[in-house]
Amino acid sequence: MNFKFAFCPIILLLSASLSFAQIVNVVIHGAASIAKTDDNFVCVTLDWWPAEKCDYNQCPWGKAGILNLDLRYGALINAIKAFNPLRIKVGGSLQDNVVYKVGEVSSCPNFMKREDGLFGFSQGCLSMERWDQLNRFFNHTGVKLTFGLNALFGRNESQTEKGLWIGNQLSGSGMGAKVDAKQYGKDVIVLKNLVKELYAHPETEPKVLGPGGFYEEKWFNTFLEVSGQGVVDGLTHHIYNLGPGDDPNMMNKVLDPSYLSQVSQTYKGVSDVVNKFRPQLGAWVSESGGALKGGSKDVSRTFADGFWYLDQMGMASTYDQKVFCRQALIGGNYSLLNATTFVPNPDYYGALLWHRLMGSTVLAVTKESDPNLRVYAHCAKKKPGVSLIFINLSKDRSFNITLSNAKPGDAGKPNYEFVGKQNREEYHLRALTGDIKDDIVCLNDVPMV
Repeated sequence: MNFKFAFCPIILLLSASLSFAQIVNVVIHGAASIAKTDDNFVCVTLDWWPAEKCDYNQCPWGKAGILNLDLRYGALINAIKAFNPLRIKVGGSLQDNVVYKVGEVSSCPNFMKREDGLFGFSQGCLSMERWDQLNRFFNHTGVKLTFGLNALFGRNESQTEKGLWIGNQLSGSGMGAKVDAKQYGKDVIVLKNLVKELYAHPETEPKVLGPGGFYEEKWFNTFLEVSGQGVVDGLTHHIYNLGPGDDPNMMNKVLDPSYLSQVSQTYKGVSDVVNKFRPQLGAWVSESGGALKGGSKDVSRTFADGFWYLDQMGMASTYDQKVFCRQALIGGNYSLLNATTFVPNPDYYGALLWHRLMGSTVLAVTKESDPNLRVYAHCAKKKPGVSLIFINLSKDRSFNITLSNAKPGDAGKPNYEFVGKQNREEYHLRALTGDIKDDIVCLNDVPMV
């Protein structure tokens, strides 16, 4: 069982060498794109969780939170610079528990465990000294930054409905707290006007994205109807389709094509809302770690997680999702970098390969038979050609692939032709020992250590 990540200036043809090979014809429809991603589709998050954040009897965050992450580590800096640039979203569940030490704010406490607090913690504080350190770090590494604001400041939890927060300040929606969609729409109008007031020149004006919670059709429609045109620049939502991180069936989920495909209904729903209201920046998956509450200790940091991760990015792009933010760059079991050593986990290399090879123009792909073969195609990045990802979910078979372009009558004449294999590049990813639970990945048989 393996997956192959490949790039071809003109053509790609991959074959595996397992015990049983199945012939599959893959057809690329290159005459027109079916979707368009942002040039910086790959995104990662930095979260607020302190070392005391524990789930499933483990505490995997260490000193990886925004307030205590050591920004001086060369390995961390190099891991970010390799993307040139990397899109980073600062945020997460505790962003709604963060106060900023500006104006009349005098005290600046750290997060503390508190049973009656949101997500089990008291308020934490972002000092301007730490904000300056972060800004210098982001500028030095060339990051494209998105910053998640506290959406619950000034609000109190409803006495009649648990999880509902009420008040007169900016509101938001998420897994642990929610705000009425109409109120949130009104508040985002206030935020948009404030941004315009603070940034006099449109070319320097930050974009306003929201709501950043789990997709609910009625809530999202109401929110966008109230906020109106030109207020929300991009529609953000979260994906955690693998469920709780302690699920003993997690490995089977990441290898089950029918299970992986279920989330397509969410992508379609969000895409339909975007097509209706037309926000400028489209839809963003602003947070996705696969498994909830820090990820799965047995899967998220291993080669096996790449089956879920690369498939999700491929699927999301076909539904016109512009950006896909992986939770997290560092911290938790689902981090791309080891929280202690900063050594990349296998999914880091999948993210980097996507960023370097997959262009923003998404092409349709049709294929025969076996659902265990997943195929995604984009125009190549920064050079002519087509880039394809082949993911083999099967435990007992390989695929011999024949690649062809669509017939002229299907969708017009394709704008490329296939030529000899001497013009293609191939990037093969496999687990070092052959065990997909391995935490070391090989790229073209070279261990990434």
